Amino acid sequence: MTDDRALLTRLFEAAVAAADPARALRPHLPRPPRGRTVVVGAGKGAAQMAAAFETLWDGPCEGVVVTRYGYACPTRAIRVLEAAHPVPDAAGMKAAQALFDAVQGLGPDDLVVALICGGGSALLPAPPDGLTLEDEQALNETLLRSGAPIGAMNAIRKQVSRLKGGRLAAAAHPAQVVSLIVSDVPGDDPAQVASGPTVPDTANRDSARAALRDYSIALPDRLAKFIAESPEDAPQPDDPAFARDRVTVIASAAQSLEAAALAADHGLAAHILSDAIEGEAREVARVHAAIAKEVARKGRPFARPALILSGGETTVTLRGNGRGGRNTEFLLAFAMAIEGCDGLTALAADTDGIDGSEDNAGAFADGRTAADMRAAGIDPAQALADNDAYSAFAAIGALFAPGPTGTNVNDFRAILVR
Repeated sequence: MTDDRALLTRLFEAAVAAADPARALRPHLPRPPRGRTVVVGAGKGAAQMAAAFETLWDGPCEGVVVTRYGYACPTRAIRVLEAAHPVPDAAGMKAAQALFDAVQGLGPDDLVVALICGGGSALLPAPPDGLTLEDEQALNETLLRSGAPIGAMNAIRKQVSRLKGGRLAAAAHPAQVVSLIVSDVPGDDPAQVASGPTVPDTANRDSARAALRDYSIALPDRLAKFIAESPEDAPQPDDPAFARDRVTVIASAAQSLEAAALAADHGLAAHILSDAIEGEAREVARVHAAIAKEVARKGRPFARPALILSGGETTVTLRGNGRGGRNTEFLLAFAMAIEGCDGLTALAADTDGIDGSEDNAGAFADGRTAADMRAAGIDPAQALADNDAYSAFAAIGALFAPGPTGTNVNDFRAILVR
């Protein structure tokens, strides 16, 4: 089991290395402009992206990026600010204003380079007139508890912001905006990463209202009233302000899963189920468990030994008050579903190094995990009901905690079938 965990850890590291900012940025840098180069950015890996950009860029640059508390790294010319995630705070408000200020007064010969990765939605609170930071905090908490997919949440966020949904790029006009994006969303739609501060899409207030209805999301009264009554939509992609802009996804879950597959041991066939799996974490776990058991017991649809990989972004509908994120919850449900099945070892982890708001990226599990939890005084079924996967895995020493990775291409799941 120790050797299998070491192998799964090495595959996680290969997936993260494929999304390393220095490696990912180099082929996609724009040409230096005749005017100024202003860098803006947001996300859990924004500081590392900024540091890599400074190293690679041939010319002067300036600007500001915001990342999560504890995720900063040294830079020379680009300021790095820190703010709260997943629930925004006052530092995030100041950071959002700093990004706006950085792109003011630019001309057509200037260049804005936007370094965007996952986590930017919470790090850039910018409530419109009539709403407050407290309203945006309430919005984020409501959406995080809803279990709605990222596209639905972002359709709502974009209509309750002065910055998201392409508004930051619109503020930089007439400068050209080049967005270099590390995708953490299923399908790699760049307009969904960090709610698209520099990438407009077709989402409008009707889209937000539909998302609220379809996923039975009950917003606080002030927010519900704002979305119901405000006539202003986020800018649309055909707005002339975006005509010269360029958007490139420089790293994604697909690329990272392919790198992990290539890093597998010789003779171990790797199979990627999908890089865009969504759904309730515990339900996705049961499907993965059924596939893994079919391979273990009957050698189908893949022959043993096999490595089963998947990515995407699951969700958790909060029912209890426990600790844990979507990857740890996935693995708790998975562990219960494979109990007693020999030859299975799994890792589920967030590639940014933090699962939810805890200090772990995810956890390990095998056919003995659920029994080990009971021996440690933890009822795994009750822990799952309480959304307390973190405590359950901590009790048996099975948490996976690599620390912040400097990038973010979302969930990484690897199941080894011997």
